[in-house]
Amino acid sequence: MQPSLPYWRLSGFYFFYFSTLGVFLPFWGLYLESESFSSVEIGELSAFMVATKIIAPNIWGWIADHTGKSLRIIRISSFFAMLLFAGFLFKSGYVWFAIITIGFSFFWNAALPQFEATTLFHLRENSHRYSRIRLWGSMGFIIAVLAIGKMLDLLDIAILPLIICALLAMIWLISVITPEIKMNHHGAAAVGVLDIIRKPEVIAFFVVYMLLQLAHGPYYVFFSIYLTHQDYSSLTTGLLWALGVAAEVVLFIFMGRLLKRYSLRHILLVSIFLSIVRWLLIAWEVQQLPLLIFAQLLHAATFGSSHIVAIHLVHHYFDSHHQGKGQALYSSLSFGLGGMLGSLYSGYFWIPLGPQRVYTIAALCSFVALVIAAIWVGKEKKLYLA
Repeated sequence: MQPSLPYWRLSGFYFFYFSTLGVFLPFWGLYLESESFSSVEIGELSAFMVATKIIAPNIWGWIADHTGKSLRIIRISSFFAMLLFAGFLFKSGYVWFAIITIGFSFFWNAALPQFEATTLFHLRENSHRYSRIRLWGSMGFIIAVLAIGKMLDLLDIAILPLIICALLAMIWLISVITPEIKMNHHGAAAVGVLDIIRKPEVIAFFVVYMLLQLAHGPYYVFFSIYLTHQDYSSLTTGLLWALGVAAEVVLFIFMGRLLKRYSLRHILLVSIFLSIVRWLLIAWEVQQLPLLIFAQLLHAATFGSSHIVAIHLVHHYFDSHHQGKGQALYSSLSFGLGGMLGSLYSGYFWIPLGPQRVYTIAALCSFVALVIAAIWVGKEKKLYLA
């Protein structure tokens, strides 16, 4: 790696960011259930959080590309995310939770897309090493989910907001000590961002990733609740979440080699196919622990490899003038729009249709994504990272 690369500070940001998700994703739904919210309300509150990704990353991305101050934006947004999340400590009720969720997530959703762009600018021609930095995020997720899973078997879940506040504070502190990178844009952009977005392969790319995140909706919102109702303990639930991310870590270690050997298109198509398998296993074999373990190992593909491919495709499609906007669009249309729709449909259909059919819908969404990706994404060129 380049001597000037702030490896541990970049890795530290991912570690604490995904440690926060390791507390939030598996257990926030359980916390909301403990606050007596219904499945519809839990789905709506989760949708509010991801819905801000549709707007917030694009606003922050536009500012970052026009100022070249990505780290300053990350520091500001991380500070206010921490400050607003503390509101969960002082009051309860659906309206209050909705207001705090929207306010907190507007700032929270600004940080990661800009940090992705910053990391790739630091790496420059060594972009294939991104996965070696990003794996520390997965390590943070694993440590957090195991620790909290054990803790909640001993302590009341009411402690959860305080733990998340502490982790948000660490994200802000790491962003403060991470060096800013000077993003020099020489002259005007050769191609406007709208011209890039209008390309069929770019449209298809965004649609594919929107569908993939829509499919993840019932997993992120209801997987822990689903397991709890199947008589799995909090510790077992945490272990299953951690297992999925552990598989992701192993993948990240070898991802550089895979990217040199296989095209981005090839990796993406295999990842989407395995996502179909995963959602069907969770839908219909949840009581079979060995099959559930196998389904969790597939997280390496359904999120890990597909996300790595997305980061590199955005880096390929959008030039240096539009990197912030490109990463923001990826975040807003996939995790934002897709995540919001996934949270809403899973919340509204969880009781009327049942968990099995909700996860089957997720598999169908992945199938549609597979068809679109096979026809359009990456077909214009076999993309390898040397």
